[in-house]
Amino acid sequence: QVQLAESGGGLVQSGGSLNLTCTASGTSGGVYIMGWYRQAPGKQRELVATITTGGSTTYGDSVKGRFTISRDGAKNTVHLQMNSLRSEDSAVYYCHAPRVVLPGGDYDYNYWGQGTQVTVSS
Repeated sequence: QVQLAESGGGLVQSGGSLNLTCTASGTSGGVYIMGWYRQAPGKQRELVATITTGGSTTYGDSVKGRFTISRDGAKNTVHLQMNSLRSEDSAVYYCHAPRVVLPGGDYDYNYWGQGTQVTVSS
């Protein structure tokens, strides 16, 4: 069973930092793309950052220059270092894997973690 396990959320003051971690388990080999999305109350889920096994990254416009995504490819673990946090960064952060390889070799799609709350106090 494929699972994405997130950790690292919490409460931080504006200007502070947090680091989120997500580990994918139950897959066969490396998960090509892993990333983070977030959803604040009353808003649509939005891209935060993604990273490939080769280290190519994409970032949402609102976090560029403040957040950094990295991964330990051998362990299918991704980290999101969030610096200079603002109140508008408060949201539930979700780990995402758009495609995984199952132990039998088949592909499966669109896995999400359970979410971790990040609250930035002003």
